[in-house]
Amino acid sequence: MIDNNLNGPQINGSGCTDPEMQEIFESFLIESDEILEGMGRDVLELEKRPSDVDVLNRIFRVAHTLKGTSGFLGYQQITDFAHALEDILNKLRKKEIAVSTGMIDLFFDAYDVLKELLSRVKKNNHEPMDLARIMASLGTLKRGGDLPDAGSLSTSNAAVVDEPQQADIAGQQRSSDTTVRVDVLRLDDLMNLVGELVLARNRLSQSAHHLVEEYEAVAGVRDIHESSQQIDFITTELQMAVMKTRMVPVAKVFNKLPRLVRELSRETGKDIDLQIYGKETELDKSIMEELNDPLIHLIRNAVDHGIESPDDRVKGRKLKQGTIIVNAEHDGNHIVISIEDDGRGMDVEVLKNKAVEKGIISSERAREMNDREAFNLIFTPGFSTAETVTNISGRGVGMDIVRTNVAKLKGLIEIDSAVGRGTVLTLKLPLTLAIIQGLLVKASDEIFAIPLSSVVEVVRVRSSEFNLLGNRKVMRLRDSVVAVGRMTDVLGLPERKHVPEWSHVVVVGWSDQRFGIIVDEFLGQKEIVIKSLGELLGDIPAIGGSTILGDGKVILILDVGQFMRMFDGQEALATKNVLAEEPIV
Repeated sequence: MIDNNLNGPQINGSGCTDPEMQEIFESFLIESDEILEGMGRDVLELEKRPSDVDVLNRIFRVAHTLKGTSGFLGYQQITDFAHALEDILNKLRKKEIAVSTGMIDLFFDAYDVLKELLSRVKKNNHEPMDLARIMASLGTLKRGGDLPDAGSLSTSNAAVVDEPQQADIAGQQRSSDTTVRVDVLRLDDLMNLVGELVLARNRLSQSAHHLVEEYEAVAGVRDIHESSQQIDFITTELQMAVMKTRMVPVAKVFNKLPRLVRELSRETGKDIDLQIYGKETELDKSIMEELNDPLIHLIRNAVDHGIESPDDRVKGRKLKQGTIIVNAEHDGNHIVISIEDDGRGMDVEVLKNKAVEKGIISSERAREMNDREAFNLIFTPGFSTAETVTNISGRGVGMDIVRTNVAKLKGLIEIDSAVGRGTVLTLKLPLTLAIIQGLLVKASDEIFAIPLSSVVEVVRVRSSEFNLLGNRKVMRLRDSVVAVGRMTDVLGLPERKHVPEWSHVVVVGWSDQRFGIIVDEFLGQKEIVIKSLGELLGDIPAIGGSTILGDGKVILILDVGQFMRMFDGQEALATKNVLAEEPIV
């Protein structure tokens, strides 16, 4: 019998004044989260290698550790459940019972139960869970019975996950002695202080530069300039060090994907090999937290829409097993994540016809669209090519969520697809959102900063070369025609009295879109610290924040997505690409 009382000390949120117990409680939560994270991966490994004693022992230690620590703190339901799970694992270790697919399913259910029980502890929720069904299943296994196989794939075809590092316990202990857990709020405060230091550094550098220009011969001025350069170097190093403390491996998100693909494979009857690369690639914790949902949506879409059924793959002269490759890598100050499948690919004509059928675009607009524009239709709210609505996709909302979240992170998303060969979706995200590189531009008499992560390229165009395409001003950019708009028009700034011979254009990207912003002057690239405008000024259209230049001048940072929506008056603005020989009207 399991005690259905969660119990435990009412520490979290209940006003406990014992600092020692509070510290023990917090350590219990952190340690439990860490070992459970590993349990999910190990259960997948056990399915692939049921005779691997090391994997089995790692899962056993999870149950054993949770039983002991929760028992010490008085969380009786966690203790009893972990004890029941430990009994089954102990029988497996003694080879009294054998691993089965039904048992693996139960272990995943047990993993979910433990996560939920710990979640209730964190929320100070002492309401017990109803564990009667899963406890009955554990009892069946303990008595030597078996559970029904809920899946349609053999264990040999289970999703692939990177091989775990086989570190010995002593090595793990030595590693833990060199680490310190730090509250995220402290890191946020430290990052804010570094931001202020960067602003002060910029101002000091500019002042020292002016001193050298005006008074180089004066004693001490050269020393001030050299000290300024040293502070500049140290500040940059400190900034990078603080940013690294906020960096976490993308594995935190990637590790959830093998189980997801396993479950989707069984639900759809498809055989899928998931390959994951670049799990050690790091990015800022704040970006990591927003990456989970879009990545899951992309994987679901790849399984449901991308990979064909085994029979269809055989008919198409492909291997019965489909492949999804997830890769992460650094590219300068960005992280690039790609999701590639070898499925059916996307047919641009099917996408266009479905969009016309749903009233998203006109038939005339469909005829004008190139392949990239047609691919981007999948990000339109309400768009779906699925004939029937399933629990996986086909609701017409998943890919729209992806675009919204990627845009929120100041990132870009691109699609490359070929019918019968598969699809590659690429996310390009900044490593951090606190201190960024910005392109300074001038419009009218005002200076603005455009996040460099949104800048595709900058060009100079003869003003006479702008043309009208329908009611939109456009310019030719190699083999493309890019819609453009003046920054002064959109922001309501005074126009120049005369039209210059040459115009400066910043070609920007927002999620899956491209657009050209006409400015009066380029002022160069600068490292900027993003500052909030506060509650009173926080809702200024097309403005995402402010920063302070080295001379103390406050300038505004452009929100590229809002700027494009303001110009077009729609959800987003597409770019028209045409063949180089097609005339512009």
